[in-house]
Amino acid sequence: MIKLVASDLDGTLLQGEAQELTPRALKLISKLSDCGIHFVSASGRQYDNQKRLFAPIKDKISFIAENGSICVHQGKVVSRSTIDDTLASRILCEIKKQKHFEVVVSRDDCCFIENNVPEFVNHIVNIMQNTTQIVDDVRNVEGPILKIAICSMQDNPHTINQYLKYLQDMFGSEIKIVTSGNIWIDFLAPGSNKGTALRHLMDLFHVKPEECMAFGDQYNDVEMLQLAGTSYSMSNAAPGISCYSTYVTDSVEDVLEDLLAQVEH
Repeated sequence: MIKLVASDLDGTLLQGEAQELTPRALKLISKLSDCGIHFVSASGRQYDNQKRLFAPIKDKISFIAENGSICVHQGKVVSRSTIDDTLASRILCEIKKQKHFEVVVSRDDCCFIENNVPEFVNHIVNIMQNTTQIVDDVRNVEGPILKIAICSMQDNPHTINQYLKYLQDMFGSEIKIVTSGNIWIDFLAPGSNKGTALRHLMDLFHVKPEECMAFGDQYNDVEMLQLAGTSYSMSNAAPGISCYSTYVTDSVEDVLEDLLAQVEH
């Protein structure tokens, strides 16, 4: 029997460029919670951002934010990992050599960006509605840093994957670097990913892997998909992600509706 459901957001529970959950999704998650099934929002997004998305039911669910760097249940931090200050400085100095990548430096309290590209600032501040501070130089942000993310508003996925390989060759032995969506590359605190964060929640709720269901679409979801006894990759997921899941689906909501029907009967 499924006792816990964890889902990625962008490209998974949020399809297309959606920045709001559907009323159907909120209703299904709320009903599952009422039936005793824990729901976990597992995203590269910041905790504040996710709380806003799930505002009507935020106290019923748990959150994995910053791709696993921080995990929160009912306002209390369950787990948290940070990037070494010296390593963060080296990464930021290397990234800043590339003029066409925008950078987000994430801490517990907010994310920090520079005011270089109006389209990017608008995306972070107004579209995603992150809790944000604009600074002159992200290299001067004081830690502890949960995550570093870079974004290209203009490059195609092939160019981004080329740069990803370059960064992995340079820093891969010290830190995990993954794609997060089609235009993002994330640097995660060593040892942290959605899977390790989910494991902390499973321990908290005394849930076994076979009692867990997970959904994802990108390589930052792999550990979570592998951990869950039942896992779904999205039909429009990144190439190769379906190899890590039990099933493929077009809709998280459809699967949740089926699960709710089973529970209620």
